[in-house]
Amino acid sequence: MSLPGRRTTGWASLDTIRPFANLLVTVGSVIICLMLSITRLPGMELLGISPNWLLIWVVAWSVKRTAWQAAIAAIVLGLIQDGLTAPNPLIHNTILTSVHPSHSLSLVLVGIFTARLQKQRYLREDFISVALIVFPAVLLAETAIALQFLFLGDRDVSVIWTEHQRIALCSAILSSLWAPVVYFPLNNWWQHIQHLNKSQT
Repeated sequence: MSLPGRRTTGWASLDTIRPFANLLVTVGSVIICLMLSITRLPGMELLGISPNWLLIWVVAWSVKRTAWQAAIAAIVLGLIQDGLTAPNPLIHNTILTSVHPSHSLSLVLVGIFTARLQKQRYLREDFISVALIVFPAVLLAETAIALQFLFLGDRDVSVIWTEHQRIALCSAILSSLWAPVVYFPLNNWWQHIQHLNKSQT
């Protein structure tokens, strides 16, 4: 019989496993979003544009976290996305030192934007609120990418503006529609872990 106030061996083992399970779910969700980002599935494209899955993940992560936590996660995911989307120099006849727009900046802006909205209590945990926050977040991210192309000066302004309108609008519509699929399972999991951690303190 265990003494009052002391954890049993079973509870102790669960306390040890919980951080690893949380890490596994979090990293696993990022990997799934990365796979979806490079996969073209039927019925998930609009004018050749697919949902911005990593941006949806950043929004889900940033809802209940500080701006610093949101920015750090956004930088990491942005660098990963840059590695997946940067032109291959062997294919595009570019040099390794060539400069390309980074997704880190756009995702950082999205993360901080979402964290600040939650801090001001503008964001509620329902389908409409999540869709509404993802829609302008995509527009913000795509605008940041377009501005980087503009500053690089390797494309015509009219081309950048036309592509920005098409990509931003299509991606915003699709991402806002698919956002709950990513947000609600992750949010419920993180809330469950937070509740368990508080109950054990």
